[in-house]
Formats: sequence, C-alpha cells, structure tokens
Amino acid sequence: MAQVRASAAQAGVVHCVLPAVAVANFEAVRNLAHAHGDSYALGIHPLYVAQAGEHDLDALDEALTAQRDDPRLLAVGEIGLDYLVPALCQSPLRERQMHFYRAQLRLARKHGLPVILHVRRSADQLLQGLREVGAGAGPWQGIAHAFNGSSEQAQRLVDAGLKLGFGGAFTYERALQLRRLATELPLDALVLETDSPDMPPHWLYATAAARAGGLPQGRNSPQQLPRIGAALADLRGIAPEAMAQANARNAVAALPRLGQLLAPLLGAPYTDRPSFFDPNPP
Repeated sequence: MAQVRASAAQAGVVHCVLPAVAVANFEAVRNLAHAHGDSYALGIHPLYVAQAGEHDLDALDEALTAQRDDPRLLAVGEIGLDYLVPALCQSPLRERQMHFYRAQLRLARKHGLPVILHVRRSADQLLQGLREVGAGAGPWQGIAHAFNGSSEQAQRLVDAGLKLGFGGAFTYERALQLRRLATELPLDALVLETDSPDMPPHWLYATAAARAGGLPQGRNSPQQLPRIGAALADLRGIAPEAMAQANARNAVAALPRLGQLLAPLLGAPYTDRPSFFDPNPP
C-alpha cells in the first residue's frame, strides 16, 4: 500500500478514500487512511453478504458511532447491489443483499453520512431503495461507483443527489454507451475513480491471447487517475486541468467532509487548483 500510495502522489493524486468491504477490514482501512493522510468509508459490500450476519450490521453501527468525530470517516460504503454474479441473483442471496443494502442505507441516514454505492446491473433496484429509505428525509449525498447504466438511470441517480463514478471502463473505444454518458452528462455529475486493482484502463489491459502468451493482466492503481482524467477531458473537449478542478469540486459535493481535508493540501479555494482525487483506490 505504501508504494501504491507513493506512486499515486508522484502522479498528482492528492487524496484517496479507502472503502471497506467487510467488518473484518474496518480497522485496516481506518489505520491506512490515517497513516497516509487519506480518508475512508465503512460498509459491507454485496459480494460479502453471504459471510455476514446481523451482528455485522450491529458492528457497523457501533463503528460509525465510535468514529463519529473522526474527520477522515467520510461515508457508509462500499454498499449496494450486484446482479451480475449468478449466485447473488438467486434466493436466498438476492434477498439477503437487498436486506443488507437497505439496512446500511438506514445507518447512513442515522449517522448523517453519504453513501458509496456498488451498482452492477442493479440501478433500478438501488434507486428503489434510495426512494424508500430516504422518503421525506431530503436528498442523498454520495457516489454511484462505476456506473454503467442507461441515460435515464443516470439522470435519476443524479436527481437523487448522487455523483456518478467513471474510471477505466470508459477508456475502451468499444464502450460506446459508457463513453456517450461520460460525454453528455453534466460535468458536475461526474467523479473520477479507479476501483484498483480492477477496472484497468485500456492501456493496462492484456487480452486473453496476450495472457496466454505469458503477459500478466495489468493492475489498476490510483496512479492512473490523472491519465484517466485526461482521457475524459479529451472526450468532453476540455482541458485536463478543468477536469481535475471539476473532479475535486464534485468529490467535495459528494463527500462533504473532504473539504476540510483537501484545503491544507491544495490551498483555499481548493476547487480552483488542478488536482485529482480518487474515491475508490485499493
């Protein structure tokens, strides 16, 4: 982690958020965030609900209570729904991940925190949960991570108060729908991310034939974020510096506690300085 973080800093990434995936790594992500001057989120990822129980939700509630005054705790995440993995699409795990998702939305409301959402073939169901849990309580804040849905779903998530995360996936020329969304959505709706070591941009991707020939698959990292940002800027026809400024501004809007953490790094007003922020590093 130390080398990954150092490489990111050399590339111009000034801050990372470390999202938890299970109760077992709550302490690790908190300690790493404090060690490297970054921040973190606590939550139970849908891929981990099979191993989780009600006591894990209690542990999350207790951790959010215990760390309520920690300025580096930014959100409840990574939480959400995954309808790509076959086992999670069938009973009982389909219902189980929905239960954990809604329970964690309620905890986010209880503790006044934004959410970082895992949305994989599940945008409509995610939106339903946001509507039902958030009814009458005002808009949400947070990020729909690695969004890859329709224009209508994108707009509904933005209308709910969320920013949409874009990373390496849009850098592939064949990703026509995602590239169109990345181009046409309002600039203030987007944040950049990596999802490292996954979602490698096209320049890191090794084809099946290349892997068969012994070339390892490229590992994504926050170090790639400025180049990903430049690729998005090119798609939108704006300068990379403008993309960096928008990314910092949008990240703070999604995760408000970031403002105080970024100000010493970038100076005030921090949104006027070109800088990159990665809301989903390793």
